[in-house]
Amino acid sequence: MTQPSPASDPGHPRVALVTGVGRRRSIGSELALGLAADGWDLALNHWQPYDERVGYERGSDDPASVADDCRRLGARVVLLPADLTDPAALAALVEAATTQLGSVTGLVMSHCESVDSTLLTTSLEAWQRHFDVNARATWLLIRELATRLPVGPPTGQPAARIVALTSDHTAHNLPYGASKGALDRIVIAAAIELADRGVRANVINPGPIDTGWMTDEIRSLGLASTPAGRLGTGRDTADLVRFLLSEQGGWINGQLLYSNGGFRTS
Repeated sequence: MTQPSPASDPGHPRVALVTGVGRRRSIGSELALGLAADGWDLALNHWQPYDERVGYERGSDDPASVADDCRRLGARVVLLPADLTDPAALAALVEAATTQLGSVTGLVMSHCESVDSTLLTTSLEAWQRHFDVNARATWLLIRELATRLPVGPPTGQPAARIVALTSDHTAHNLPYGASKGALDRIVIAAAIELADRGVRANVINPGPIDTGWMTDEIRSLGLASTPAGRLGTGRDTADLVRFLLSEQGGWINGQLLYSNGGFRTS
């Protein structure tokens, strides 16, 4: 008899590591709340110095507030601050989540470095930081998770699910867009290279979500380019992530999915 994987066994605690949960007004916070409602225990990563540097709307202790809301939904939650530019921090994140909650079978990456600059204004330091956070950290988190999964012939049952958020930004946001393009390839490679470990891996492009960075002009332009008639929300993205991490979403693998209300398709 084929044994159920931890990710699909209702009697086994489901543990997800979610990155980028630094502010309540963020996609990461909606991801955490949605997964908590679905019965996942959560290791929530954040990095306050980044949130302070970009200066978007936030409360006095948003990560703790989001964690408390997740606990009220029944989840066990640990907060794991970490600087994702530090390679050693990535292994430590997965280790801490595993030690405190159990084997990680969901990895949801909504972290990012995002500071606007162009071909002519991007500094070497900014370029390196974007690739360290958006590409290298994604690779190292996936690698650390994969090394903890048993190797064997594919059984058709997912042992772990990976989802990362991407973007199609290009002009005027060079290092962000380029590093997110690298992220796409890394995650899709995981779907193929880690098949013998039962990994399902997908990328989501959520389109423009106003998490505090939009001006009135950007908001109007985004609305005009979205046939669905409104801008997306963090909850829209969370709904798709929740499906991908569910039993019903296990057949979707190696995809770059657009969840954007038709943004720029008309």
